[in-house]
Amino acid sequence: MACYFAAGILILITKATAIEDAAFWNKVARLELDAGLDMRQNLLRAHNVVLFVGDGMGPNTITASRIYKAQLRTTGRNNPQEAPESSFLRFEKFPHVALLKTYNVDKQVPDSAGTATALFCGVKTNFKTVGVDANVKLGDCESSLDPAFHVHSILKWAQDAGKRTGFVTNTRVTHATPAALYAHCAHRSWECESKMPKGAENCKDIARQLIEDEPGISINVIMGGGRQCLTSNITSTAYDPIDTWACQRKDGRDLINEWEMRRKSQADSYRVVSTSKGLAEIDFTRTDYLLGVFANGFLKYDHEIDPEVTPTLAQMSAAAIEILQKGENGFVLVIEGGLIDQAHHRGTARRALDETVALDKAVEESLKKLHLPDTLVIVTADHTHSLSINGYPDRGSDILGIAQRSKADGLNFTTLTYASGTDIKYFPFNETHVTRTDPSKEDLTDFKYQHQATFLHDEANHGGGEVTVYAIGPWSHLFHAVHEQNFVAHVIGYAAKIGAYKDTENWANCYTSQLPVLILSFMSLLM
Repeated sequence: MACYFAAGILILITKATAIEDAAFWNKVARLELDAGLDMRQNLLRAHNVVLFVGDGMGPNTITASRIYKAQLRTTGRNNPQEAPESSFLRFEKFPHVALLKTYNVDKQVPDSAGTATALFCGVKTNFKTVGVDANVKLGDCESSLDPAFHVHSILKWAQDAGKRTGFVTNTRVTHATPAALYAHCAHRSWECESKMPKGAENCKDIARQLIEDEPGISINVIMGGGRQCLTSNITSTAYDPIDTWACQRKDGRDLINEWEMRRKSQADSYRVVSTSKGLAEIDFTRTDYLLGVFANGFLKYDHEIDPEVTPTLAQMSAAAIEILQKGENGFVLVIEGGLIDQAHHRGTARRALDETVALDKAVEESLKKLHLPDTLVIVTADHTHSLSINGYPDRGSDILGIAQRSKADGLNFTTLTYASGTDIKYFPFNETHVTRTDPSKEDLTDFKYQHQATFLHDEANHGGGEVTVYAIGPWSHLFHAVHEQNFVAHVIGYAAKIGAYKDTENWANCYTSQLPVLILSFMSLLM
């Protein structure tokens, strides 16, 4: 808890000190040591749980985004007194940090469906499968119908315990990551019926499972994109085009309308919204169920958003909390910053960093609405990307800028590069050599600029390294080492007393007074 204070002091010292000499670094270390010594374990039961997932937000992305965010606040981007390298994202101030191993059962480098199943359901599984265990092979419809192979998510565990539930994403609500919260499917691409192959007629597409089956039926808040997967024959506009990477519903059904008819038949208080204006007009005190579908495919990148049409991730997160926190038994909410991954896949590093900052803002705004002493808040990622931070740029250099000049070809190269991508920026020089473009002659700050990749591919690939998990609140100290990724769901279950841990008296062993925890948690809100 005291690390909030120490982190703030560190930034102030860094800004005010011209020479970072031995005395400076000794003082920094002592502040961090004091913060660790003052730390208290919170052994209360987690009444609420909020899990943030930055899709593709690996350690290098977090480092670069931390610097990028600090540099956005400066008037002179290369002012070393601003010390962007010494700054913090909001969630980096959480007291408990660990690492998660992200591999799938059958892949060293994972995809988002398998990693989401691990995060949300507590079981690792095969590449590109959703909500099933490793008995289900990719594309095997028949095996995915066996209930014995189904794994259930923290949303189902929470609903069984009488808690409200919800999820927010800026991807499609049927995309791989959110799908693991409610669906059991042999292929993540089966978002709607038009993408399902022959032989899979007995399997429901992911969109239908969200609208027709539990736990999807009972989810209180659903927000994101993916209209074309839910509704047939939708129209395309310049601002909201058809997502050519995803399927389009063609069976004549309107699942959004079917969701609304179900809510009416059950006399539920509900709202269906499609714009940020509609979201802002909701009376949350009179709304128990919310379906917000704001785009045909993915939502716009944060820097492209028309505020009259598309809500930000922070706005959706705040709205979700307003609805969910009315429940007497608490809630479980999952918030995905999914466009970090999409930006990385395209090799557009600035967009990825900007989307990470947008997720950080959603964390910051959410913390203002949460009662931290009994709310477990976790921020993590599903997998890394192949982004690297390289060369030897000077302290305070623009993270989007030039690292140095290559000794091999005499040309500049950027601090950020990718291992694979759609633009390698090489061209033939003669019969035996190639050369590359000089990035110093390009606009490296353009959101659409594609950073150089080592080898050409249809997109930048995922990475296979560990991701970081940051936590605060009840039982957050259980994140303490290098863990398997599926450990996250089990910590949530244990802390909130849901799922397999519903009968675990985890708060009965409180051997210290919780008064210091309550006081420090309250103080952290004021920092």
